[in-house]
This record gives sequence, C-alpha cells and structure tokens, in this order.
Amino acid sequence: MIDKIAADGHAADIGKVLRSYGRWFGAVALFSALVNVLYLTGSVYMMQVYDRVLVSRSIPTLVAISCIVLAAYLFQALLDALRTQMLARIGADLDRTLTPRIFEIVASLPLSHPQQARLAQPVRDLDHVRSFLGGLGPTALFDLPFLPLFMLVAFLLHPWLGLLTVVGGVVIVALTIVTDLRSRGPARRLAETGSERQDMIEATRRNAEVIAALGMQSSFLRRYLGVSDRFVAESLRTSDIATGIGAFAKVFRLALQSGAIGLGAYLVIENEMSAGSIIAASILISRALAPIETAVAHWKGFAAARQAYRRIRHNLLLHSAPATVFALPRPSRQLQLEDLVVAAPGQTMPILKGVSLRLQRGDALGIIGPTGSGKSTLARCLVGVWKPARGRIRLDGADFAQWGRYLGDHVGYLPQNVELLAGNEKISHAYHTLSRQGFKTDACRSGRINRK
Repeated sequence: MIDKIAADGHAADIGKVLRSYGRWFGAVALFSALVNVLYLTGSVYMMQVYDRVLVSRSIPTLVAISCIVLAAYLFQALLDALRTQMLARIGADLDRTLTPRIFEIVASLPLSHPQQARLAQPVRDLDHVRSFLGGLGPTALFDLPFLPLFMLVAFLLHPWLGLLTVVGGVVIVALTIVTDLRSRGPARRLAETGSERQDMIEATRRNAEVIAALGMQSSFLRRYLGVSDRFVAESLRTSDIATGIGAFAKVFRLALQSGAIGLGAYLVIENEMSAGSIIAASILISRALAPIETAVAHWKGFAAARQAYRRIRHNLLLHSAPATVFALPRPSRQLQLEDLVVAAPGQTMPILKGVSLRLQRGDALGIIGPTGSGKSTLARCLVGVWKPARGRIRLDGADFAQWGRYLGDHVGYLPQNVELLAGNEKISHAYHTLSRQGFKTDACRSGRINRK
C-alpha cells in the first residue's frame, strides 16, 4: 500500500501551492475590479446632485438617485467583504495544506541539525503568511492595478485634473518603492534578531536548573538584554521607516485632494468644467491614491510575509519530501548491519567504524562499554533516527530506507531521557499499566496524562 502522504509530495513548493489557488485569486481580482468601479459612485453622485438635482430642484430625482447610490454602496460592501473573506480562507487552506510538511520539518530538524536552535521558525513563518493574507495588505495590492481607471476618469473630467492625478500617483508610487528599499534590510534583521531572542528564551527555559545552580543568571541576563536591545532598535527602525513615509503619503493625499478642489474651482470660474465636477474630482483623486497609501501603511507586514515566504520555500525545497515507500510485511526474521560508519548529524568525525552484526529471530544482544563509545549512537541507528554515513542496515532483507516511516510501527525504543507525552489513549493505557505494576513516576504522580 503506497503511503498517500508521501505520494503527494507534501506540497514541496509553496509557490506551486499558491498557484493552485489561481482561480480563487482570479475571483478576488474580479471582485476588486467591481469594487473599484463602484468607488466611482461617490463622484458620480456628487455630479448628479450639483448638476441635475440642484438645477431642477426635483425631490423625486434626488430620492431616486440616492436609492441607487445606496444600493451601489451596499453591493460594494458585500463584494469587499467577500474578497477579504476569500483571501482569509486562502490563507487558512494554505496553512492546512502546508502544516503536515512544516510539522515534519520541525520534527526532523533536531535529528539532522541537533545544534540548530530555531526549530519552530517554520511554524512562525507560516503564521506570518497566513496572517498577511487575511489582512488589508493584499486587498490594497489588488486595488493598485486599477489606478489607471481613476486617472482615465479624471482625464475625462478635464486634462488638468488627469495630469494632477498622474503626478500624485507617481509621487506616492515613488514613496512605496522607497519604503520597500529602505525597509528590506531592517525587516530582515528584525526577523533574525527576533528569532535569536526567542532562542535565548527557550535555551534559558530548558537549562533553568543549570543556570541557577552555577549562578549564571546575571551573565544570561546581560546577553539577553543585548539581543533584546538590538531587537527593539530594529523594530523601531522598521516602524519609523514605514510610519514616517506612510504619514507623508497620507498628508500628501489630503493636500492633493484639496488641490483638486482648488484646481476644479479655477476651471469652473473659467467655464471649462461644471460645478459638480469639483467635489467629484476631489473624491476621485482621493480614492485613486488610497490603495497606495494603504499599501505603504501595511508594508511592514508585507515585508515580513515576504521574508517568511522565502524561508518557507527554502525549507520545503531543502527538506524535500521523502521518497515513496511501501508498507512491507511485519518483520520477523533477521536484523543485519553491514560495515556501518556513523557520525553525529552535522559532524564529520565518525563515532562508529565498521560495525557489522546479524541477529536472527529469538536472538538477544547486550552492548556494554564506557561513556562515549557509541552505544547510544548504535541504538539511534537501529531505530532509524540517525543515518549511517556508510554501510547498510537491513530488516528482513529490506533496507531501512525502504521501510521509511513504517519502521517505527515495528521497533521498540526506550531513550535515556524518558518523558510521557500527554493527550493520547495509548499513553493513558500505559499510565494505568505502570500504576498496576507498581511504577510510581513523577509524571504518574502529577497526573499530567490526559484521559480521553
């Protein structure tokens, strides 16, 4: 029976997973187009009120136009909510799709890179990407391509208004590019420093007894404060860049909006435009530049999500899914080691050299030796936790690579450091079995095992 999880490749590339949501992103783009077209409602309404209703003094016309505008706003709100919810659900489905593979990476990193401290980083990266997709940042990015639509309408009102909109758009786009260029370095350093700070917290928690016994609290505190100060400094630098340019973009948009009113008043005085077009142009220019302002305001989250995306892609490609394996028959005959050479993960100096043995069904073997002689190393190899640098381990003639994840179904292992994991019916059964046999472990006495 082929293992389905191994067979589907575990979504080895986050880019391919995101591309699989192409039609959903297409629907979001369609909704964004309709939403941006409906953003013209306010401008059209102002023109109709000033140029038609006030001239004709017709109450029925005002009521009819107002009802149409209200319906358009409600439809716009519905579409806006739908596209936001769709993006949030794309993020949630992305999380569900990648979580099995991310969990396997986190679970396997201590086996291949035992000295690597940032073992939970892939999980945090996936959270970053999911949170960004569910926020306002993506909607602003979907709105940006429709900026030419508002510029075109502004040109239809008057070429000078169109030119003013183009100039304003170019300035704010330039601000967005500057924000991106200036925030890339600080955002990367912020992510690295944040991970380093989290690693120190985790190391302190794991080694609390040693730190207290050796009086190392002050030393660890100084190291932590140094890392924390760098984290806060990078956070402030990133925030200052985004908020500073974002505040300028907001003020510039307001000034541009007022400039549109002034320019419109001049054109009305010169009889080149109707009075209703003044307010319409102001609303139009404000709406045209709003997506850029929103994108600048959320650039910090976008930069963090982009860094997280790259790390996820790197981890998925680096720790590619295991090859397809088969569920072999239950082993019952022979265990064989052939010229085994083993080094610790990440090391080149071998701990075991040229180990060979053969055990038949019913055989028992005990290994004794001084500390550091390789007993635990051999045990780790026999359960598939450590991979040999050379040689083969066969169980009933099948190489360990052929057993894959099924090996653990047939091998018992008791490590030197034993910890009972909570929340499992098998563990609850083991707890009762140990209790009946007279074993009184700390875990049993404290009752940390959840019973289902």
